[in-house]
Amino acid sequence: MKKATKAEIQIIKEQFQKHFSQAVTELNYRNDYELLIAIILSAQCTDKRVNIITPALFEKYPSVHKLAVANLDEVKEFLKSCSFFNNKSQNIIKMAQSVVSQYNGEIPHNQKELMKLAGVGNKTANVFMIEFEGANLMAVDTHVFRVSHRLGLSYEKTVEKTEAELVKKLKDDLHIFHQAMVLFGRYTCKAVKPECEKCLFPHVCKTTQSFKPQ
Repeated sequence: MKKATKAEIQIIKEQFQKHFSQAVTELNYRNDYELLIAIILSAQCTDKRVNIITPALFEKYPSVHKLAVANLDEVKEFLKSCSFFNNKSQNIIKMAQSVVSQYNGEIPHNQKELMKLAGVGNKTANVFMIEFEGANLMAVDTHVFRVSHRLGLSYEKTVEKTEAELVKKLKDDLHIFHQAMVLFGRYTCKAVKPECEKCLFPHVCKTTQSFKPQ
């Protein structure tokens, strides 16, 4: 399959900017603490499921200080309907403890500092910075990976290499393009039975084949 041309990339950028310039995450949160927890929980779990789980969790543990001294089994009970809840329960407690001990109880708003926290990898840190700071970063989840490959923006086989290629090709307004590809992939360019009649760029699309990172 051919990669998107410069002209096609411009079409993609213009359409995403036109239709998704105000797009934000579908995770529910009220502050940076809640956002970071929600993003950690959303790994391999739907935003819809996370939004069901978090209200009771945040009521019980409304701050990093409360979560830092939480009982692990009690946290697991809140997260039991979330994928990988055992690991995530341990990680969010460790994350809270680190924020209290190393950052004076304040969530760091820096990608590299965020990645020092338990449960926070490159994608989680980037999503946080994109959503809360409007940072010019790209985060590649399954939707972004699939959409970028179907549109010929990248044919790299890993998330990391796909992210690097998208940054190189799209350059600016990356926060918009991340949100755009997530929502476009979730509701239109779906893995199974994509709704091609609703596509924003039918003449740019290279294939309906689904792609997953290796």
